Amino acid sequence: MNHRDKLLAASLFTACCLAGSMGASAAPMQAAPAPSAPIVAAVADTARPDADRQRDANRKPAETLAFAGVKPGDSVGELLPGGGYFTRILSKVVGSKGHVYALSAPPSADAAPDKPAPAARVQAIAADPAYSNVVVVVTPLTKVAFPAPLDLVWTSQNYHDFHNIPGVDVTVLDKQVFDALKPGGIYLVLDHAAEAGSADRDTSTLHRIDPETVKKEALAAGFVFVGGSELLHNGDDPHTAKVFDPLIRGKTDQFILKFRKPGNAR
Repeated sequence: MNHRDKLLAASLFTACCLAGSMGASAAPMQAAPAPSAPIVAAVADTARPDADRQRDANRKPAETLAFAGVKPGDSVGELLPGGGYFTRILSKVVGSKGHVYALSAPPSADAAPDKPAPAARVQAIAADPAYSNVVVVVTPLTKVAFPAPLDLVWTSQNYHDFHNIPGVDVTVLDKQVFDALKPGGIYLVLDHAAEAGSADRDTSTLHRIDPETVKKEALAAGFVFVGGSELLHNGDDPHTAKVFDPLIRGKTDQFILKFRKPGNAR
């Protein structure tokens, strides 16, 4: 073997070692497929609040749902739906043969009597006949469970806060999500990106998390990493500001990670 061949062999050996060390978390970034007709129609739904529609340019809901693979007839669990930005869209995509189970936490023990419950806004959506396939599930995040097996569990801009809730073990929560899904079901995590290597350091201060930490926790629960999307990537975000800072709010660098429960494909 001449010198050039030896260098080539060494390079190939190193590349193989690096690939092996990256393991299951090394799935590539993926391009989102074109949004389906049901997704396009759901985003165009005139019943959506104007405030939601004005956020679409930054949040790219059609492309994000296309990446998740949600389709008519699916049963979807949404963790902490907040004001229901995605709840309404998911409801219209899955249609009359599907369901959206919007999981909200109960009021905290020390909540002021006049403070609206966390589930109040999504309960108003579920009461609207236009979104009759939405079912609100009120349960602590220590006991994540849904009324039926799911095709997709979705959480948007919330995963970092799982680390901030007293009593919540995120690995246990991810395992409960795993158990709630059908074989082949998808776990979609969208959140604000923190500085690389910061792990969960900034979850309670900047409300960000390192995507590698999310991967590590989801893989520990038994998921397979399918891939990520850069749809919401913003290379100009220095990852040093709180996500509510007016200079960055609505324009943070965000990651989208897609995990699958092993088993038959959806």
